[in-house]
Amino acid sequence: MLNFAIFLFVFVTLFVMGTVGTFLNRRNFVTILLSLEVMLLSVNLIFLTGSVALDDLNGQLLALLVMTAALSETALGLALCVLHYRMRATLDVELVNLMKG
Repeated sequence: MLNFAIFLFVFVTLFVMGTVGTFLNRRNFVTILLSLEVMLLSVNLIFLTGSVALDDLNGQLLALLVMTAALSETALGLALCVLHYRMRATLDVELVNLMKG
């Protein structure tokens, strides 16, 4: 059986990759959403790994809660993305502050 520290290292590395992707790419709205989803996926995997390591069900329930929040965040983000693309015909994040309403 593999050591859980290896899994945690991989998942933390995945979280750092999502964070770097969010901060380095500030131009495209869709890639920012994808980076946020990678971060939430890595948090879910950390919760699930901890749940298996501790033989506890609370980590799985917390992962379910995070997935629900990620689903609503993605739906709202994609709706804003479609609205922004219809108004400006571009997905640049720099022009989002011009949206009113």
